[in-house]
Amino acid sequence: MRRILCTFLVLCCAVSFAQQTPPAATEQAAAEMVSRETPATFRTKVNLVLVPVVVRDLKGRAIGTLKREDFQLFDRGKLQEITKFSVEKAGSPPPSILDDTASKDVDEPKEQAPGHPAPIVAERFTAYIFDDVHITFGDLAHARDAASRHLASLQPTERAAIYTSSGQTMLEFTGDRAQLQATLNKILPRSRADTSGDCPRMSYYVADLIQNKQDPSAMQMATAEAAECLGGPGAQAAVQATASRVTSLGDLETRYALEVLRKSVRRLAGMPGQRSLVLVSGGFITPGLETEVSLIVDAAIRAGVTVNAIDARGLYTTGTVLDASERNPSAGVTRAKLNYDRDAALVEANVLAELADGTNGIFFQNNNDMNEGFLRTAAAPEYSYLLGFSPQNLKLDGNYHALKVKLKEGNHLTLQARRGYYAPKHIANPAEEAKQEIQEALFSREILQDIPSQIHTQFFKSGDFDAKLSVLAKIDIRQLHFRKVDGRNRDDLTVVCGLFDRNGNFVTADSKTIEMRIKDATLDTKLNGGITIKTSFDVKTGSYVIRLVVRDAEGQLMSAQNGSIEIP
Repeated sequence: MRRILCTFLVLCCAVSFAQQTPPAATEQAAAEMVSRETPATFRTKVNLVLVPVVVRDLKGRAIGTLKREDFQLFDRGKLQEITKFSVEKAGSPPPSILDDTASKDVDEPKEQAPGHPAPIVAERFTAYIFDDVHITFGDLAHARDAASRHLASLQPTERAAIYTSSGQTMLEFTGDRAQLQATLNKILPRSRADTSGDCPRMSYYVADLIQNKQDPSAMQMATAEAAECLGGPGAQAAVQATASRVTSLGDLETRYALEVLRKSVRRLAGMPGQRSLVLVSGGFITPGLETEVSLIVDAAIRAGVTVNAIDARGLYTTGTVLDASERNPSAGVTRAKLNYDRDAALVEANVLAELADGTNGIFFQNNNDMNEGFLRTAAAPEYSYLLGFSPQNLKLDGNYHALKVKLKEGNHLTLQARRGYYAPKHIANPAEEAKQEIQEALFSREILQDIPSQIHTQFFKSGDFDAKLSVLAKIDIRQLHFRKVDGRNRDDLTVVCGLFDRNGNFVTADSKTIEMRIKDATLDTKLNGGITIKTSFDVKTGSYVIRLVVRDAEGQLMSAQNGSIEIP
């Protein structure tokens, strides 16, 4: 990759002293720093397990006064050391820096202009997933009406997206209420598992018991029903054929739902603000796909995505619908089917509960008030905790590890926490870990100040709708952990500047690596004011959010800052 020797604020890739230096000193420093462009393409530590926790009092209110030492965390029953701990408060987005100074002299940084109102940009993003392959028409219509009323109250800083498990209806993040309503109206049940003509009729839950678990009771019940509806021989063969077909269709629909969940979490991870997901479903089972569910939970935690779930069945009762035009099962078979339907309803809700519990979300179930459901799932808990630990002697075998979080005191408090995780099957590459950390910081709004830095912005209108936006990052490098090699102080800085539009959509990013090989005299006398990195973008007029992330290689310190600008 082409290497560029840096001089004082060279256009397009400027690394400079933050104070005036004589030409000789500037030439000396230029030889001590090299900047190279690096691709801004983005893909954490595998041994760090993150466990979100919500603690509530007797009235159900989340509390945020607990400390690290108040918690105990167990992995497969073994007490773990909590190495990461943070308390998060909802509804408090980090401050933005406004600097909308228009200047034709884009080479000289200017102070931000006072008195300009900050542009209204998106700060909260919610993806609504309607699981149209696991829901009845009546339940969907009920939930869809409640969602319509809920989205009518969308705030100016909120954006919503609508997805479906079938993939046939979708709308990307927007604040346009008319578009949201029109999309809701298009959502219909899309299940492919039509069992109305089957003999015997069989749910995916029962089919899985027969096909995959060889459950003798389920086989006996289904064979008895097949004998009655066929009125002749071949009952067992009919059961096997039906179980095979229903299992195949059920597997396919479960994979549809999980794939949309996975993609939605990844989509939310790229939104610069508070992120949540609301899954509206009639529930489903995940035989053989439990690892995929755990991976979705893990990805959501690392991306700061809260997954909420609404059981669209409401306060449901199980029962077998009888059709007068068909031969109906006997009383004995009907009672057995009722028991399996009851068991299935409970199991189908488990995945919704696991997704919510694992990410500090809300699981709304056994309640017909869908208006209340959307109200509660759209609101994040006021306080939450994030615990992290590194399992000792962790085997890379992909096996499940059950987790348990307890409080040392406070029996009157209730905890909601992640239920478990799956061990990785390989060690992550350190370079990939660094890239992942930078990506997570870029698509966040969290302020990090391990490396003190500031953002200044300037723009120059080159036409009615075109502009050149310059972002200048002033970085204090005195706190970096340099490594001494051949009499030089060595460290590499990765500086990533990202641009997002007013709806939070990623526009572009620029990444630079600054290779520092600095002499002691330069570090002590010339760089006390820090260095300045300049990034330029060709943009259209509009409102933008700027995200600056800085990471050094030696100490692995990070800085992350927010900015916003309006280009009229």
